[in-house]
Amino acid sequence: MKPGTVLAGGLAGAATVTLLHESIRRVVPTAPRMDRLGMEAISKGLKKAGLKVPEENALFTVAMAGDLVSNAIYYSAAGIGSEKNIWLRGSLLGLAAGIGAVLLPGPLGLSKRHSNKTVATQVMTIGLYVTGALVTTAVIKLLNKKKQVKHKEWEQRLMTSAMG
Repeated sequence: MKPGTVLAGGLAGAATVTLLHESIRRVVPTAPRMDRLGMEAISKGLKKAGLKVPEENALFTVAMAGDLVSNAIYYSAAGIGSEKNIWLRGSLLGLAAGIGAVLLPGPLGLSKRHSNKTVATQVMTIGLYVTGALVTTAVIKLLNKKKQVKHKEWEQRLMTSAMG
């Protein structure tokens, strides 16, 4: 599949995860706080590097931008290979990202409460990442289908002009 197609799908999935997360966290008390996890990771990294940690609004912006870029690239992996198993690849990528978001903060020295506070928080965390992966896969399939239709139209035009 073409890089532009898989990156567009990855960006759609990443935007979905971010928009859903930001919406849910405002109304559900046990919602995952991946924004806080990202801010904590950036803050700790900057401190270890001896750099100044930006104020909270700037830190939030950097965390959101980092989430969008890294998730877009990660989700784009669903489009690598044939289209045959793309739904399975996408689902497994989403599941792996969600489980990783639940299990890895502690071992990485980050707070577990952001994605692991309650069972509901864990389920929402995994669900958000799986949803992003499914959106990625759907967008990639849709864009591939549009390209196939355009390709067939061009073939028909070429055949018609060659014959007539």
